[in-house]
Amino acid sequence: MLPEGGYPYIMSSSAEPDFDFSGLKCPLPVLKTRRCLKEIAAGAVITVRADDPAAPLDMAHFCETEGHLLVASLQEAESFVFTIRKSG
Repeated sequence: MLPEGGYPYIMSSSAEPDFDFSGLKCPLPVLKTRRCLKEIAAGAVITVRADDPAAPLDMAHFCETEGHLLVASLQEAESFVFTIRKSG
């Protein structure tokens, strides 16, 4: 079950849940991503959007230290888009 408490969930054409944490500053995008990952099965994939300039470094460090796979890290206009596969 995916988190419901105030998470901006975007319905997308892909099978992965897509969360938009734009407007949040460090460390909130990583903290909210951690919460989302706790709610899904090992091996599942989520997409996270953030516009904090520190997000690419923060998300890469988070995935490396927590053992998750950062599948993709892209910049789209003013936002960053991260695709993350949960470890386990």
